Amino acid sequence: MRAALVTGGACRIGRALALALHQSGYAVAIHAQQAESDAAALRDEIARAHGRAAVVPADLSDHAAVTGLIAAAIRAVGPLCLLVNHATSFEPDAFGTLEPERFDRQFAVNLRAPLFLAQAFALQAGASASIVNVLDQGALEPTAPFASHVLAQTALHAATRLLAQALAPAVRVNAVVAARRPEETAAAVVYLGGARSVTGVTLQAGGRQHPPGARAHE
Repeated sequence: MRAALVTGGACRIGRALALALHQSGYAVAIHAQQAESDAAALRDEIARAHGRAAVVPADLSDHAAVTGLIAAAIRAVGPLCLLVNHATSFEPDAFGTLEPERFDRQFAVNLRAPLFLAQAFALQAGASASIVNVLDQGALEPTAPFASHVLAQTALHAATRLLAQALAPAVRVNAVVAARRPEETAAAVVYLGGARSVTGVTLQAGGRQHPPGARAHE
């Protein structure tokens, strides 16, 4: 059975991603910021549908936790062929109100964690492995009130092509700009996970996705 790790996989878009991957035949490691009830409920729902899933908690702002997440997912569901970097942190800040701690936390979750997870994933990946970075619209159209988040998302967008070049041909790396409907985003991720001739591209899954307000580690 193929296996995938979905960061921020407990609710909303992450939940749709986990369910779509399960329905496509993947065992799913559901990352959550901590041992959340939503993640456990999703794991149990997949199990009732005769699928395989596990919850792997980790604080993505903690580099030590990030370095162990791929290994934890492998222990839970087996060798991974797909990494979906979906977890994000929205904390409103704007120029004039920037704070170093919040700035560093945004970059840790939204950029540093996906890059180091990609590195660890590539080291264990076999043939036809894939990474999909899920971005929000801020990666393409900056939103001033979320300065540090948008800057990190923009950097992750650029890093997608960099990673595609660096990890080719063993690992394909693509990105999806999230749609308003979680199911549309999930369909795009499933497609890219199996598109063996596609790497270094960004798909816009559907209508624009703007942060409705502050949210952390979704």
